[in-house]
Amino acid sequence: MSTFPITRRGAEKLKEELHRLKTVERPAVIAAIAEARAQGDLSENAEYDAAKDRQGFVEGRIAEIEGKLAAAQVIDPSEVQAGGKVVFGSTVDLEDEGSGDRVTYQIVGEDEADLKLGLINVGSPIARALIGKEEGDTAEVQAPGGVKRYDIVAVRYL
Repeated sequence: MSTFPITRRGAEKLKEELHRLKTVERPAVIAAIAEARAQGDLSENAEYDAAKDRQGFVEGRIAEIEGKLAAAQVIDPSEVQAGGKVVFGSTVDLEDEGSGDRVTYQIVGEDEADLKLGLINVGSPIARALIGKEEGDTAEVQAPGGVKRYDIVAVRYL
């Protein structure tokens, strides 16, 4: 099984979700199945079918998270020694050469990515364009509207 990078924060979020699924969701589904069984005939029992579907989802998600955590390579960005280069976990301040707009992104794992929070997937086009660059470099990103050029203003490891 191959490993994949995830930040410490991302691993904690997955662990919290796993804990919630095991301690809240799973018992609730078991109770719903028991209640539906108590109603009698299961062949035409919509509540039973819905509870079984929910159980399948919960158990599948638990297995998925456990697999991800087992294969995760947890990286603490504050401990990264990259000599100013953009690497996984870096927080990068960029300036769009065309518009002069400034944005800040942190390069994170797939499960953590949330563009609204400035968290971009390490496999995204912009992250791939940034990896290996340093402060002062320019990154070219193939965007749907054409090539965008970003100046790297700062690289931090938070």
